Amino acid sequence: MFYCQHLLGIGHLIRSMEIVKGLQKDFEICFINGGEVIENFPVPPTVEMINIPPIKTDPEFEKLLIPEQFENVEEVLETRKNQLLEILERLQADILMIELFPFGRRRFSPELIPLIEQANKAGIKVVSSLRDIVVPKQNQARHEEKVCKLINKYFDMLLVHSDPNFIRLEETFSRVNDLKSQVYYTGYVAQKVPEIDVETMAKINDKKPLILVSVGGGRFGHKLLECVVKTAPILKQTLPHKIQMFTGPFIPEEIWVKLQDLAAGQSNINIERYTPNLLNYMENADLSISMSGYNTTMNILMTGVRAMMMAFTGNGDQEQTMRVQKLEQMEIVKMIHSEDLEPEKFAAKIVNYLQFQPAISKLDFNGVEKTAEYLQNLCIKTEYVA
Repeated sequence: MFYCQHLLGIGHLIRSMEIVKGLQKDFEICFINGGEVIENFPVPPTVEMINIPPIKTDPEFEKLLIPEQFENVEEVLETRKNQLLEILERLQADILMIELFPFGRRRFSPELIPLIEQANKAGIKVVSSLRDIVVPKQNQARHEEKVCKLINKYFDMLLVHSDPNFIRLEETFSRVNDLKSQVYYTGYVAQKVPEIDVETMAKINDKKPLILVSVGGGRFGHKLLECVVKTAPILKQTLPHKIQMFTGPFIPEEIWVKLQDLAAGQSNINIERYTPNLLNYMENADLSISMSGYNTTMNILMTGVRAMMMAFTGNGDQEQTMRVQKLEQMEIVKMIHSEDLEPEKFAAKIVNYLQFQPAISKLDFNGVEKTAEYLQNLCIKTEYVA
């Protein structure tokens, strides 16, 4: 049973589903999606997908947004808690895997703690699935103390989806040595480039250089998108190319309309909301312009595309900044700063960077395979003890 709650973007969902794809050969999987449902999001046919009443957040992370039929957050969490407990009872799972918690998603404790306690009582192994960087909290010492208590009380294993030679957990969580559960680095979870379909191939196959623009889920990165659209007519004068922009499925309607109006009459740019074939575009692009979230970064490193990346810094979040700064120091990508978002300046930076040959990444991308291996070993040990 794999629980994933995405709130603002779709990165947590994409990474979790990629892990699930790698587990389906050895495990029967029930995937719980606690976030907004994404139309046309690919799910393996062997995976049971359950969408519980969705919760998302506003762009400032200040307020949880709930379905209309509920009066308040507490009511939604109570409904979801009961549903999760029923699913756990029905499945009789060997492993309960929870994405991010307790390092994040602590607002969901009212549904998660009862679920975990029920799993513990039933002898079900509980695993935390964690990305490379933990977002710091306002009271970090108190936060880390709480995380240690929860991990040590409830969890059998912590899987950190990172390459320790690039980013170690203790860089953003100081009390790693106080964790008593098994802690393993899996390497990075990276999507495999799928076979390209005929329709996508027709769109990509063009003699002009392809500039790919994407911002993940689309709830942020709007200034970057607007700058690219305004840059397009300037680039057209100096560079034969086409721009393919994906705004993300959660782009606010008013931003979508504004971008369409700005791009009206421009022949060198095409704007769409979402594609499940982003990796195919990236593999064939001459340049990727994007935010620096976990999954987009992995896509860039796996395909080796030349990339310009901008960090999301809302709510004081330094996760994306930390990742892209390290990659820029290694001369693998080019970082976009807020002062770069002026069309003339940005156009010049694009033209200049297209002449640059980035370094090749040597990170460990075996996160999916190693995750499956660690979970298999956990099951074997459980069976042996029994």
